[in-house]
Amino acid sequence: MKRDFCGVSDFSVILSSVPSLLCLSEHKVIVVGLDNAGKTTILYQFSMNEVVHTSPTIGSNVEEIVVNNTHFLMWDIGGQESLRSSWNTYYTNTEFVIVVVDSTDRERISVTKEELYKMLAHEDLRKAGLLIFANKQDVKGCMTVAEISQSLQLTSVKDHQWHIQACCALTGEGLCQGLEWMMSRLRVR
Repeated sequence: MKRDFCGVSDFSVILSSVPSLLCLSEHKVIVVGLDNAGKTTILYQFSMNEVVHTSPTIGSNVEEIVVNNTHFLMWDIGGQESLRSSWNTYYTNTEFVIVVVDSTDRERISVTKEELYKMLAHEDLRKAGLLIFANKQDVKGCMTVAEISQSLQLTSVKDHQWHIQACCALTGEGLCQGLEWMMSRLRVR
């Protein structure tokens, strides 16, 4: 099935939990964040370009996204407190970490920061690029990208290439720019 996504006319979607044997270039991406941040909604915006009603993820969801012959195997990992200690089982061979932040959740931004720095310290993620989606930017009174960047102390992240992107998972706004940043990181390798 072909879709026009992010201005790329040959964006195709393969809904599969098994990587294609024919793919020349596949890049593992993990999508993490606290519960109710919008991780699964973002995953299905990428894979189906539509909003899918979701329930809390127990374990993980995986989708293969293909853009210009570049394959991203995206693992959406449950964000409940009881599941976060198992995130590291997904780290092996991860090239990009997408951290989804609920921009309305001021009370737990410090928890997001703590989880972020635990991840960044893990040996298996030492070369991974970091994309932070500041989700729910459509909600009045939400934290701005600048506030989230400051709260997460992103300027202190020196060992990882990173980008923070405002977005709204429900409308898809900002998601293309995040994907474009990931593609640009692959081009400079």
